Amino acid sequence: MSSAAPSDPDIIVNERTALLDAGQQSKKKATPLPKLQIAILMLVALVEPIAAQSIYPYINQLVRELDITGGDERKVGYYAGLIESLFFATQALTILQWNRTSDRIGRKPVLLLGIFGLSLSMLCFGLSRTLLGLILSRCITGALNGNIGVMKSMMGELTDSTNMAQGFALMPVAWSLGATIGPMIGGTLQHPQQHFPNIFPGVFWAQFPYFLPSAVAALFAVTCFLGILFFLKETLPRQRTQEKSIAVLDGEAFDVSGNGVDDSPVSMRSLFVPSVLIPVANYGCAATLEIALFALQPLFYSTPIELGGLGFEPITIGLWMGAYGIANGILQAIIFPPLVNKFGPKTVFQFCEGSFILIFAMFPITNIVASRNGINWLVWCLLTCSLLLSVIMDMLFGCILMFITAAAPNRRSLGATNGLAQMTASIVRAIGPAASTSMFAYSVQHKLMGGYAVYAFFIVMTVIALKIATKLPATAEKKS
Repeated sequence: MSSAAPSDPDIIVNERTALLDAGQQSKKKATPLPKLQIAILMLVALVEPIAAQSIYPYINQLVRELDITGGDERKVGYYAGLIESLFFATQALTILQWNRTSDRIGRKPVLLLGIFGLSLSMLCFGLSRTLLGLILSRCITGALNGNIGVMKSMMGELTDSTNMAQGFALMPVAWSLGATIGPMIGGTLQHPQQHFPNIFPGVFWAQFPYFLPSAVAALFAVTCFLGILFFLKETLPRQRTQEKSIAVLDGEAFDVSGNGVDDSPVSMRSLFVPSVLIPVANYGCAATLEIALFALQPLFYSTPIELGGLGFEPITIGLWMGAYGIANGILQAIIFPPLVNKFGPKTVFQFCEGSFILIFAMFPITNIVASRNGINWLVWCLLTCSLLLSVIMDMLFGCILMFITAAAPNRRSLGATNGLAQMTASIVRAIGPAASTSMFAYSVQHKLMGGYAVYAFFIVMTVIALKIATKLPATAEKKS
């Protein structure tokens, strides 16, 4: 569990007091992580990107096949971005309430409901043959899904100040593994009747060529549901919460965990203070740049070379995006904790966020090389450099999650704090895919800066985000 509130009577604890105690951190040895509970949380973290990113390798092809654009190749990006954005748009409307609910009824019930909604929506997505069906299935996923914020709250409760870097370092590993499996599922299992005609010969697979990857993603979600149901322990003790609430109403001043306020949820207004809003704002900036990158990547890969892309097939897109997930998972687990311990989360965060500049600059360079020489060894070298830079970039999320956890007024408000952060991220992620892919299409259609204006825009946004990052505290720890 997270470290208790300070017991020093000279230290005043209120809704602005952060959750972590830096003074005690340096004196303690690292607490062992609860392996089974962390493993189940990692399973939850694994399922999310499998479901979300399994559609990326084929979403542009699906838009073309459904003839949503009327045969206009330049408009594919508009509709692909719309479908990708809907999950985050509906999630933004409900994520804060799900996380606040988890502060009251517990984390486990909210996780179970979210995983159920995820599996249901993936099956609906695979059976959809109209734009409306695709939209409704993505909306179901977002509306029922409060998992991301709740999962981060549980990680904060299962760790303390001595092992938080190790705990949060595992989340990108699980996410990266899911980001590896998801695109591979989508890229290799779409159109199974064409790729595996002896195994999937029926008419059903021809009519619903994207049901198989959706069903496999749903199967992962069902497995996760059973793991949570039978093995995950609740990190929020409801009975003690009820007793505490009664005691407060009766005017009693007893202390459950070192300080009375440590076990009482604070109001939403109490979260709108600089110590909370600055990490949330930085999380929103990072999420904006990340979702733009992940929306542009498959569109860039699938768009013909003459229109500013590389002209890859879905299977190539899936395998290459899967390679990123493998590299990211391995390197995150190895280098993130020692880097944070040596340089501090703020320095690592700023350095990783700066890598967006190089990543976005690599897109036009790669297309120019491909347009002149075709897909040759130099193109693959440039893609490999971009992949490694993306691994460096992804470490910023482990850092900012440490700042958000540290900013929580107390344990009983950790869900609300993470919910506020995730709501902010969901809003920008709802806008991001549609905005970035639309800017890509508009840049290509009107030849703005040779069709590369979209990348210049996000480079400028990165510079602005780096300026905001300077406002973060020096450490992700409480100052007495």
